[in-house]
Amino acid sequence: MERYDLVYRLYDEYDTKTLREYQEFVDIFPAVDSRVALEHWQGATEELEERKDEIRSAFAAGETFAEVAARATRDQAFTALDLEAKYGRAVNVLVLDVDETLRSAGGTDNEIPRETLHLLTEFYDAGVPIVICTGQTLENVKGFAIQGLGSEIVHSGDLSIVYEAGTGVFTPGHGAETKQLLYEDLEESIRTVFDDVRSRVLPEAPEELRRGCHLQGNEFNVTMKPNYETGSADAREVIDEALVYLIDLLADAAGTTLDGNDGSTELADEAVVDWTRAFYAAQDPEIRAVLEGEGAYPDLEADAVPEELAALLERIDVAYYEADAAEIGSLELNKVVGVERALDVLGVDDPFALVMGDSKSDLRVMEWVAETDAGIAAAPEHASQDTLEHVLETDELVFDRGKSGDVLRTVYALNRLARLG
Repeated sequence: MERYDLVYRLYDEYDTKTLREYQEFVDIFPAVDSRVALEHWQGATEELEERKDEIRSAFAAGETFAEVAARATRDQAFTALDLEAKYGRAVNVLVLDVDETLRSAGGTDNEIPRETLHLLTEFYDAGVPIVICTGQTLENVKGFAIQGLGSEIVHSGDLSIVYEAGTGVFTPGHGAETKQLLYEDLEESIRTVFDDVRSRVLPEAPEELRRGCHLQGNEFNVTMKPNYETGSADAREVIDEALVYLIDLLADAAGTTLDGNDGSTELADEAVVDWTRAFYAAQDPEIRAVLEGEGAYPDLEADAVPEELAALLERIDVAYYEADAAEIGSLELNKVVGVERALDVLGVDDPFALVMGDSKSDLRVMEWVAETDAGIAAAPEHASQDTLEHVLETDELVFDRGKSGDVLRTVYALNRLARLG
């Protein structure tokens, strides 16, 4: 019987909804120091196993179908079948963004749901390494990773943290390769620009902007965050102002760096600011919209930017996250570079990754795995437009806000079904 027919039979003949409810209860609400709670949990565990035994005895691959039914809905199971038919591979590494992906300020109280955390431990127990890939600082990520997944998993040697969108990689348990500061490999001119911007960004900011923003504690990237609730009108207003300020500060630092190279370049302050604004406006329509809204869009075309300045700016990324952050980073250090280094340290030689993310930096990783046949991509429904379009054009793995567990359940089913050969 075809595998699709077996899955139809599984969901038609068995009460899989109740089975999943028992599984979720046993997984997420383990026994506590209470006799009544312990008895209730043990009773649920016994009922769960009895229901699984019915499926185990009814199918040749009964264990596989019992586990699929216990964790995946009908739709998730059939999506898993489609993915297995298309790729013929199981996912062998998870590459996961955190903010607005695993957790969502609007749907999960800014915490990773317990369901999602438990599913990650299921993948870990099955031997699937985890790469947390985020724009956050290393200390922030280590803190919630240990709290959510436990110190044993974080320090197991099978989990890597790509932080600050690829400027560093932290993989505990790997000796000299445990922490790799990728930004140290950049040319001195680029490091000089970042050092200049970082040293001036808050001291020289207008008082109102200084009160409304703070500098994220990055090792290399320069990220301005609002002192207001993310997504609020106040946060949007201050981040829009911060973006213009950051671009102008970058322009000054870039001009100073170029003037200092050999003394032959003299870039006028006003001109270099306009050129830099025009350059990044042409790179990103969201940045252009902010510049227009702030009355800071220059009346010139991007091709008017001097070649030497354009060559420098082409190596520096300006990122805008509406009502959340304004940031500069190195285009030579992005999440793709960080993920490649993490996979190398983890020993994943032939990756087929699940990449989950919501932003343009995550999109680069998604496009990389698509171009190299190295994985699949998933995004929340509120992801950036380009990211969402990419996911819809590939495997349509779009999930609701705060429901990252839905995709993990689908991939769990894919990995189980892929074992059947």
